[in-house]
Order: sequence, then C-alpha cells, then structure tokens
Amino acid sequence: MFKLFRYLRPYTWAVVLAPLFMLLEVVMDLMQPRFLERIIDVGLKNGDMAYIFRTGLLMILAALIGMVGGGGCVVFSSIASQNFAFDLRNDLFKKIMAFSFKNIDRFKPETLITRLTNDVMQMQNVVMMSLRIVVRAPLLFIGGLVMAVMINPKLSIILFIAIPFVILIFYFMVKKSFPLFSTLQKKIDRVNAVMRENLLGARLVKAFVRHEHEKSRFLKANQDLLNISFQAFGLIVITMPLFVFVMNMSMVGVVWFGAVQIKAANMQVGELMAFINYTLQILFSLMMIGNIFLFITRASASAERINEVLNCEIDIKNKDGAITTPIKEGKVEFRNVTFYYNEEEKSPAIDGISFVAKPGEVVGIIGTTGSGKSTLVSLIPRLYDATEGEVLIDGINVKDYDVTVLRKNISMVLQDTVLFTGTIKDNIAWGNEDASMEEIIEAAKVAQAHDFIMSFEKGYDTEVSERGVNLSGGQKQRISIARAILKKPKILILDDCTSAVDMATEKRIQAALKEYIKGTTTFIIAQRISSIKHADKILVMDGGRIVAQGTHEELLKSCPIYQEIYQTQMGEGEKEIA
Repeated sequence: MFKLFRYLRPYTWAVVLAPLFMLLEVVMDLMQPRFLERIIDVGLKNGDMAYIFRTGLLMILAALIGMVGGGGCVVFSSIASQNFAFDLRNDLFKKIMAFSFKNIDRFKPETLITRLTNDVMQMQNVVMMSLRIVVRAPLLFIGGLVMAVMINPKLSIILFIAIPFVILIFYFMVKKSFPLFSTLQKKIDRVNAVMRENLLGARLVKAFVRHEHEKSRFLKANQDLLNISFQAFGLIVITMPLFVFVMNMSMVGVVWFGAVQIKAANMQVGELMAFINYTLQILFSLMMIGNIFLFITRASASAERINEVLNCEIDIKNKDGAITTPIKEGKVEFRNVTFYYNEEEKSPAIDGISFVAKPGEVVGIIGTTGSGKSTLVSLIPRLYDATEGEVLIDGINVKDYDVTVLRKNISMVLQDTVLFTGTIKDNIAWGNEDASMEEIIEAAKVAQAHDFIMSFEKGYDTEVSERGVNLSGGQKQRISIARAILKKPKILILDDCTSAVDMATEKRIQAALKEYIKGTTTFIIAQRISSIKHADKILVMDGGRIVAQGTHEELLKSCPIYQEIYQTQMGEGEKEIA
C-alpha cells in the first residue's frame, strides 16, 4: 500500500497542511474539559459569575478555532485524496492501454473495471482518513492520556487496564478481516462480470427468453457478495459490543473510584468531570483507530490488486534503439513461426509457419474454425509476439520496430466490430484524426457506407450509441473498414470483416479497395471462398499449420480441404454471384 503513496508527492503542501489544521482542532478539543473543570471548581464553587462568563467565552473561542482547524483539515485532505485518486486512475488506465493482448488475457475486463473504480475509491478513502482521523485519533489519544494523568495519576490506572483490552479486540478484528476483504473484492468482480455480460447481451437474453436463468446467475453472484460481506463486516458486529462493554466498564470504574476520591477530599467535582471527558476522548479515539485499521485492511486488499496491474510486466515493448522509420514497402515474411498463448499449453496455436507476402499482394487466409487464422495476423502488428521464429516486415523483425510506428503503418479490422460513442464521422476519423471531410467521405464510399450514412437524417453527424447498437452488423462492419483504410496503411488486415455484408456489396467493396489501397499489402481472412478467390495468394490453414498455399485455381486442383470448402459453398455463393 505504501508504494501507492508516491502519488501524494505533488500534493505535499496539502499533506502537510491537513495534519497541522487537525492538530489545531485537537488542541482546542483537549482544552475544553479543563475550561469545564475551572467553571465547576472555581466559578460555581465561589459563585463568581464573571469568571464563569469569561471562561465560557474562552470555550466558545476555542470551539470556533477548532472548527476552523477541522474545516481546514477537511479541505486540504480532500484536495490531496481527490488528486491522489485522479492520478492513480490515470496511471492505471495508461498501463491498461499499454497492455498487450497477452496481458489483457491475464486480467478480465470486469476485474480491471473494479480495480479502476472501487479499488481506487478504497485507497482514496484511506488517504482521506489518514490525513484526518489517523492524525486526530492518535493525537487525541496521547493528549487525552497526558491530561488525564495530570489530573489524577491514580485514577488513570483504570485507563491503563482498559486500553490493552481495546487493543486486543481491534487486533483480532484486523487479523481476521484481511483475507475476507480480499475475497470481497473478487466477489464484486463477479457481480460486475455478470452485469456486464447481461448489459452487452441484453438482446440475446430477450431473444432466447433467458431472463430467469440470468436472474438466477446474478442472484447467486449477488448472494455470494452478500455472504462474504456479512462475514467481513460481521466482525464489526462482534467487536463493537465488546468495545462498548469495555468502555462502559471503564466509565463505571472512573465514576466509582472518582466519587471515593471526592469523598476523601483527594479530588474535586470539576476534576472528575474533566477526567470523564478525557476518558471518553481516549476511548473514542481508540475506536477511531480501530475503524482506521479496518479501512486500511480493506484498502490493503485493494492496494494489492492495484499494484498487481501497475507491476504487471508488459511483454511487448520497444527495444533500445527501436527503428522509428516508417514501413516503406510492406513486404511481410514469416520464418518458421510458432506461437503459444500460454507456457502451460502443450500444443501451439501456430506451428512452424513460413510464407512471404510481397509488397502490394493480396493474401487470402481460409481454414476451419480454430485453425489459427486470427492468431496468425495478430503477430504482424505485435498484438502478440511469436514464441519461436521471426515475423519480418521489409526484412526487419517486427520486434525491432518502435511499436507505435509499426502499428501506425498497419490497419486492422477485427472480427468483433467495435464502435465508440460519438458521431459516425468521429468513428471513421478515429483512424486518422487529421483527415479532411472529403477524405472521410471517400473512405466511406470505398467501404460502401456512404449511401446508408446519407440515408440518416443527420448523415455523418448521426450519433452512434454505445457499441453501435443503433446500427446493423453490416453497417458497423463497413464503418470499421472505412476507419481502417482512411489512414492508407502499408499493410491492411481484414479479419472476417464482411461476414455480415451481402455478397454483392462485398464484391463492390473488394473492387473499390483494389483501386483505393493500390500498393498496400492486404491480408483477408474469410469464411467464404468468394471473398478471397481473386487474391494473389491463398493460405489454407488447419490445426495451426499452413497445409497449402497458392492461387484459387492451384488450390482447387491440389488441396482437398480447399476443394471441400469450395464444393460446400458452390451451391450457395458462387452461383449467386455468377
């Protein structure tokens, strides 16, 4: 946890001022019982109303000064804690954005959301409490104890007997609660996961009438969270009555033995009243310290989860002296490339692949589901790094390129089409922020998106809902293609990005692309042979290997897998296009 406190360094001034203001408030609080003692033992005893009035004014003045101190502490502790959380969230988000696909695979989206929100909030609360209560409670405890001893050392023995019992109670609470709070955060992850899945898949849930099933799933996740919350916070339910019992017994002891000392003329009534006030301050400060430890215990679990993200080693990063020269030709070569998603896997996702894609060539990739097509193209922009072998662009290993430069020269349209909230124009320009409106329209026309965009009332200024739910699958795919080609990359990867587009529209897209990105090395992953039959080279994949490569005509003669796919689709697509 203490490692995260480095985010407070820019706000050292606020971190220093908050405790100073709190010290002022504590000093004023510690003075109040002594003022009360004087009013009783001097003013009331002697019937001196003027003295009572003067002392009362001093009490009011001390209360006002204490209020200023408390208010100042709240202001500066808020400044420090809010900025601490702001900077921490920013760094967490930056780190997540720098993650490779392998890093993202390690952390699930729901847990990253929880860590970025709930866990950071726990740390923010601890910083706030540390600058307020962590300062106030010990000062009040020590100051109250000193003042109580000064009033009556013998009566203070009761406090020295009670304090160890209170410390033991809170030690037990903290020790037992830490593992429970770690589990609690994981249960919050699970609730977020179920909720996220249902929000994203709301249409599917309705289509399959699975409301009751999803309600049961959420109920179970929510019930698990409730149960662990009961266990974690149940410790407070157990320990607080014990604490109150010790506090009440202490008060009984103070009043009892104080009355005995008053009777023996060893103590005055005002002194006993002041002593009782200091006893309350001491015991309540101990309760505050106990609550602080409880919050710190919960925040420690959150800090571990935050540090797990911040300390995660990013496996894809720039080498020293990485090449920053843009890609010139776009020649792609795989040399005996093998890739494992995890070290524990026995069989690779990609196994010993070698091929060359010349500059400006169109390379089609086809194969059975799970044959490694998407994994193969993910190695080109270094979304993953090859486990063995080399991936070369213009004869240079992709690991030697600056990652930003490499990816700026490569455009990729993924299987899962993702659009962002904003206008259609914003989504297309996302591929090139400096593009003019004419360039955006031209890219949309190539992707066969211009006509349906103009059919909307606001045209290119039409708002896109979250994840593009107000657009059809084919419309989203065409916008994503326009976004990818807008930056005119040297290498273009289309990963099954026309699956929701009819074949006639797909054919028009291919024809327009041929002219628009002439000279761009293009990889097309497809399920339909009609999408790749005109490619310069077709790779047929099966079980993570390239089982055949060649032109459409060559593969029809020599590759059984390609022949089978062709004959299966011939009755549907080929005749329709013909």
